[in-house]
Amino acid sequence: MSETKKVEKLRERYRRLQAEIATLGLVQSGTLTERMDRRPNAQGEIQERGPYYQWTFKEAGKTRTVNLTRAQAEVWTQAMRNDRKLKKILEAMREVSLRILQETTQGVPPRKRRAKTEGVCD
Repeated sequence: MSETKKVEKLRERYRRLQAEIATLGLVQSGTLTERMDRRPNAQGEIQERGPYYQWTFKEAGKTRTVNLTRAQAEVWTQAMRNDRKLKKILEAMREVSLRILQETTQGVPPRKRRAKTEGVCD
């Protein structure tokens, strides 16, 4: 395969990855957790309450937690899936970009190795 065809295939792959990003909906990082609360009631029987939904994320180097409703949790779960997809697409774009850059730019020529001198220190 000629170099220009190779580069054109890489550029086409890059365009497809760009188009994939355009199809994603909202994106949000973090983790969604569904929790149940189990506590004994006045008679000593374990009583379950919930589920409760919590979104956990990092902000300024600290972990934050926000409680969400069930309706919010459904929408935010999809946004977090989209965030994971976006990260995979970006990684693929970086790989393709590297290959395009390597194919289309000229690097520094390798240096000639110097002969080793034994036992000589300057």
